[in-house]
Amino acid sequence: MVAIKDQVVLITGASSGIGAACARAFAEARTKLVLAARRRDRLEQLADELNQEFASEIHLLQLDVRDRPQVEAALQSLPDSWGNIDILVNNAGLSRGLDKLYEGDVQDWEEMIDTNIKGLLYVTRSVVPGMVARGRGHVINIGSIAGHQTYPNGNVYCGTKAAVRAISEGLKQDLLGTPVRVSSVDPGLVETEFSQVRFHGDAERAEKVYQGLIPLTAEDVADVVLFCATRPAHVNLSEVLLLPTDQSGPTLVHRR
Repeated sequence: MVAIKDQVVLITGASSGIGAACARAFAEARTKLVLAARRRDRLEQLADELNQEFASEIHLLQLDVRDRPQVEAALQSLPDSWGNIDILVNNAGLSRGLDKLYEGDVQDWEEMIDTNIKGLLYVTRSVVPGMVARGRGHVINIGSIAGHQTYPNGNVYCGTKAAVRAISEGLKQDLLGTPVRVSSVDPGLVETEFSQVRFHGDAERAEKVYQGLIPLTAEDVADVVLFCATRPAHVNLSEVLLLPTDQSGPTLVHRR
């Protein structure tokens, strides 16, 4: 395990779920954290917790990754001590709806495409040139099993995560010959706010997704993200497909 103490880590979608768990994991590793999300109050609460537990150095960005001018302005205006991002965790993402394509809500499509694909691209485009110029850096994209295999009614969400997988591969190829690494961590079922967001706040429907099985936790995914980031410089964990033991594919789960 390579020490990453005092490296600057930018995490998008840091206010909850996998993003918040990654913030905690990197805080424990004594990195400096740039935490970005739309919900400032949730970020402030998380920062307070991390400060109390780890005395972390934290810079908060209230940021909607879908807004390109906002992304560019926020990242270009980071103070000097925070601007040299060493590790980027592209975590911001969501799913909306579970409908047949020909019955889908176009607004749901727009939100998924703008967040999962375009938002990831905007942040990556703003951060990676600095990594190349400094000769160090690591981009870790949070993908999904949905990027490996499409499941019924997953159509557009699966399409966005397939795009994340392709973008990760393309970026890796473009960075060949530089020291900058690219990893994709692709989880299966993780019990976070994901399903509540997908079902527009329907908690009862969201709970049924995880009934009768033991899903991954956000902390499980964060452990893998941290593991990727702490490998020696010559080692790149290119792609990690992470599933709960009770799952063997997008639609293959064991329920008790």
